[in-house]
Amino acid sequence: MSALEDNSQKLQAALKQFEQTGVLNHINGKDVPAHSGEQFQSISPIDESIICSVAKSDANDIDSAAIAAKSAFADWRDMPAKERKAILIKIANGIESRAEEIAVCECWDTGQAIRFMSKAALRAAENFRYFADQVPSARDGMNLPSPTLMNVTTRVPIGPVGIITPWNTPFMLSTWKIAPALAAGCTVVHKPAELSPLTARILMDIAKDSGIPNGVWNLVNGFGEDAGKALTEHPLIKAIAFVGESRTGSLIAKQGADTLKRNHFELGGKNPVIVFPDANLDRALDAAIFMIYSINGERCTSSSRLLVHESVKDQFEAKLIERVNNIKVGHPLDPTTEIGPLIAQDHFDKVSSYFDIAKSDGATVAAGGQRVGDKGYFVKPTLFTQASNNMRIAQEEIFGPVLTSIGFSTDEEAVQIANDVPYGLTAYVWTNDLTRALQVTDKLEAGMIWVNSENVRHLPTPFGGVKASGIGRDGGDFSFEFYMEQKHIGFATGEHKIPRLGA
Repeated sequence: MSALEDNSQKLQAALKQFEQTGVLNHINGKDVPAHSGEQFQSISPIDESIICSVAKSDANDIDSAAIAAKSAFADWRDMPAKERKAILIKIANGIESRAEEIAVCECWDTGQAIRFMSKAALRAAENFRYFADQVPSARDGMNLPSPTLMNVTTRVPIGPVGIITPWNTPFMLSTWKIAPALAAGCTVVHKPAELSPLTARILMDIAKDSGIPNGVWNLVNGFGEDAGKALTEHPLIKAIAFVGESRTGSLIAKQGADTLKRNHFELGGKNPVIVFPDANLDRALDAAIFMIYSINGERCTSSSRLLVHESVKDQFEAKLIERVNNIKVGHPLDPTTEIGPLIAQDHFDKVSSYFDIAKSDGATVAAGGQRVGDKGYFVKPTLFTQASNNMRIAQEEIFGPVLTSIGFSTDEEAVQIANDVPYGLTAYVWTNDLTRALQVTDKLEAGMIWVNSENVRHLPTPFGGVKASGIGRDGGDFSFEFYMEQKHIGFATGEHKIPRLGA
């Protein structure tokens, strides 16, 4: 039996849990359909087949979930840290035990290749395990003495929070948000992306089996304009953590304004990888290819703009074209596949539209630029050359396996081009000159920068962007800054002089 056949059998076994009821909501400890009874269909991008039905929720379902989260908040907040930690560890163990099931479902639901999704499920377990370890110290504060007071600080959970997660690597990204929220002592209403609902339901089942109390973690499926909008506007929800498009983040901020919601946004990117002539060009080539063509190019941190020095541009692009043409597009459950289909018809149409946009702007389609097959949403990995940074292909987030190559001649020009976009999520710099690396990274407008490396995520470090790429940071103690409120208490250390009015 081939690996593809073996994974296909695992998928069929995993999908049986959805055959009867589809994907239900989970509110206050119970699996329930949408209040209206409405459903929508989850479609596989691989062959455009129907996977299962999904609850199509609205404001009524969100209201029920928000009330449940509010009712459960005090008990979860006040539960001894040791007990909350134990539940999060059980969730991590549950993820690990079901990692293969999660991976094959994610592949079928999103089109992501199994070679990446198998690791993503295990990384999600690491997220829960890491934040479980942080539970005992989450509320630790500082001692800030003054001449007359002993000033102490502590942190308290903000309350029920709404978490809205995207369709690219949805399982792992859900854990990035939910694990620190629970560790902080918050309760959660989770609305996953409507295009990828399967693994959010599996994660909910794992939490339930791990002993999560009723109402602490609620799952509500639906569309952004219905369930999402109701969640961002609900008065019982104290904060919204959102991962997705920049324009959607702006809309969420407006929707939450009347209730003064705290927002954490991880949004889009048009990230540069800058290759200087003194770099290890072979390693830079590997990293540039990996960071745009892995995960189907559907990730916010992808290096979608290649800025390469004119002195090495021709030779670098020649090797790049050869490698891009050799990337294997295929069935996501085949371990040899490097790129699977895009998530959905609308997104396929958007990405494909840039093939003609590139030509009309005057760029060259040096590789790819075509559909693969006539079933499913497959495209060839694509490279645009002879481009300039004012072209749409250099300014707009395509969010697919599409790379735009731009030349530069000086360090100053490289920085200017890198910063000349609305976004500022990540940047990648390749140079063996330490002084240059320090100077360039200091001037780059990006929340995260890697030097001589691809994106290597270390959980305690801050993850997030600037400009149109987001507000706030995930990771380590930075997550707790969002999900918790700082509280100050001042204790008088003696009888200091108090002004006497009217005496």
